[in-house]
Amino acid sequence: MLAPELVLKIEKMLGKEGVLSHPAELMVYECDALTFHRRAPELVVFPKNATQVRDLVRLANEYGVPYVARGSGTGLSGGALPLEGGIVLEMARFNRIQEINVRGRYAVCEPGVLNLELTRQAQRYGLHFAPDPSSQASCTIAGNIANNAGGPHCLKYGNTVNHVLGLEVVTPQGELVRFGGPQGFSTGFNLTGLFVGSEGTLGILTGAWLRLLPEPQSVRTLFASFDHMKDATQSVSEIIASGILPAALEMMDQLAIQTVENSIYASGYPTAAAAVLLIELDGLEAETHSSALVIRRIIEKNRAVEIREAADDVERARLWAGRKGAFGAFGRIAKNLYLQDTVVPRTRLTEVLEKVYEIAHRYNLPLVNVFHAGDGNLHPVLPYDEDDPEDVRRVLAASEEMVKAAVDAGGTICGEHGVGLEKKDFMPYIFTDCDLEVMTRIRRLFDPTGLCNPGKLLPSTHMCSEFREKA
Repeated sequence: MLAPELVLKIEKMLGKEGVLSHPAELMVYECDALTFHRRAPELVVFPKNATQVRDLVRLANEYGVPYVARGSGTGLSGGALPLEGGIVLEMARFNRIQEINVRGRYAVCEPGVLNLELTRQAQRYGLHFAPDPSSQASCTIAGNIANNAGGPHCLKYGNTVNHVLGLEVVTPQGELVRFGGPQGFSTGFNLTGLFVGSEGTLGILTGAWLRLLPEPQSVRTLFASFDHMKDATQSVSEIIASGILPAALEMMDQLAIQTVENSIYASGYPTAAAAVLLIELDGLEAETHSSALVIRRIIEKNRAVEIREAADDVERARLWAGRKGAFGAFGRIAKNLYLQDTVVPRTRLTEVLEKVYEIAHRYNLPLVNVFHAGDGNLHPVLPYDEDDPEDVRRVLAASEEMVKAAVDAGGTICGEHGVGLEKKDFMPYIFTDCDLEVMTRIRRLFDPTGLCNPGKLLPSTHMCSEFREKA
């Protein structure tokens, strides 16, 4: 239980309307979008500025209370879960776009700004924010930064880290600091790069300077359907091998197509297809025109059954609606969903996909696939029933095998959803004990008390012999 005097101090700072403590209210914050893991906080608070965040962190330190920052709760790794109870700092109301600097092509944002809202505002000036997760209509900038989020267009433009110029952060020791700024990386340690992707373990974001890009002169969106998954994956490999880098290159399998077409996100995808590709090109008109011709030849050679090109923005939006709404549509399949996020080399995409389907079949589990094919970022989804212990056991076992299959193929354990609670015990698959010890020491340097989002990202202590000998 939190000390009553601590709660009174917080209520005095934020007002009673800025604090939630009733069990029914706290239940809303017991998990993120990965509902498999649940733990309710003891208190939820709504800071409105950096000074309040700083003072809340100092109070948490004074009373030895763990805390975690949270935005819209769209994370898929348990990263915003209050694992040890304590306080959730809900940042969603801290949501102003403070500046859009057209000449400098950057925006200054508070942490609770929604991803899509930033692009909507920037588009008034012919600019946009490139990272575009499927949850972009509801996910926050701070969450994107915490998990180094991606999205369909990260194939060409890179993950969030490539679009962060500077950060304002409250450290776990209650200091308000600034890393970088509107001009990007400055002399000294690149602490901006260190903070992006640290999943809320090194401090709490209170502001960000974000790179904005000009809207492209031309955008072409192609759609292709295939009778065989191998033909679709081969097309992906050949498109990249041709030297063309699409802005986005997405794939969906048959169950994903059928589920979307039976939902409010129906986009006219052919339900008999084994797989479909959604390919987007952007840039100069001459460039997108010539690239589209090459891609058409590739997918025709690989036996595409149907090829379409969006004639205008309306058709383009309709084609994307199915892909963007896919995970929402999957709620029609089963009571619960377990979503994986691994990355494999594009050259081994076909092989690993076959392995993933084989694993699901062996565990007698349905499998639905929709993913960023262009950069090998797989998102196999396993529907299950959380009230069936045997179902849960099979899902967890199958998921672990899928992660191992990706790593064995030369890939990694996650691409954009973060490690969080879900995959922290898989970190030794890709890092040595010495690697993990260095990360642990960095975390301790920032957070010596261990109160800032405890139990996430790093597994139990792994001390390598080099550090053990010096200890």
